[in-house]
Amino acid sequence: MKILIVASDKKGHFAPFIEEQIAALEARGIEVVRYGVTGHGIMGYLRELPALRRLIRAERPDIVHAHYGLSGLLANLQRIVPVVTTYHGSDINLPNVLRFSKIAMRLSSYNIFVSKRNIAIAQPKEKYTLLPCGVNIPKPWSEMQTQWVEQLTLNQWVQKKLKADVKHVLFAGAFDNAVKDASLAKAAINELAIEGVKVELIELKGYNRDQVNALMYSCDALLLTSKTEGSPQVIKEAMACGCPIVSVDVGDVAERVSGVEGCYVACTREPNEIAKALQKALTFEGKTNGREKIIEMGLSNEQVAQRLVAIYELVLA
Repeated sequence: MKILIVASDKKGHFAPFIEEQIAALEARGIEVVRYGVTGHGIMGYLRELPALRRLIRAERPDIVHAHYGLSGLLANLQRIVPVVTTYHGSDINLPNVLRFSKIAMRLSSYNIFVSKRNIAIAQPKEKYTLLPCGVNIPKPWSEMQTQWVEQLTLNQWVQKKLKADVKHVLFAGAFDNAVKDASLAKAAINELAIEGVKVELIELKGYNRDQVNALMYSCDALLLTSKTEGSPQVIKEAMACGCPIVSVDVGDVAERVSGVEGCYVACTREPNEIAKALQKALTFEGKTNGREKIIEMGLSNEQVAQRLVAIYELVLA
């Protein structure tokens, strides 16, 4: 089976979670062809149609799998090959994009949503399922520590990165990403400082996968304060590393961390409420049972790839 993946181009590759999903599909024997969209906005996407059609005629894929609503709309403007579209959250939560996603939903042979909230907003009538993106289950920290990065073992790199006698909270994104709402996270950290708790907020930006896993294994908690989300990968990645988690109630976070020890969802977006949840997380001893929960929910990339192949076979049938 040959699948053409259509998604936004990120300097010659796709977003990491899409790349990891592709690797899991290839491990199951699926041949993958790529089309990276370089245009921006609805007109930028539509201008890609002639090039996409040429690639489809040349490669003759069995199915086009588009990621995000605008890619789904573009992919469906060709009617040669059936299209499966995955909606990741921003294409549903933003009204000006949702209207284009709804067109893609009607045209797609099958639609995949990453959270129940997105399904409730989109209100698809048929040909859809709930399937969050999966994550790679990392090696245990004991096996990763001797890996080399920046001329240091990961253990040495982490020790240089983290300070002694300070609690370290990993912020779930870049400080300059407005959607992630770093100002709210910093306000919650300030509440802890008032209580005499020494906490450093670490920006999650500019690290490779091994470094991210090392930080998730080593930090005292992960904090997510986003204004909107679909099914945030960072939550599932932190769970897989056994990192305690504090989050506001966005996307499917509450559903994912339900029953996971050391993980808390703040009942409001008030800094003091988030700080209270952080105090609980920072006093949690050991690793959470998040790794086991990821596998139990079928959200490793291997498990998700198996479900995707079943969807492709259903569409072809």
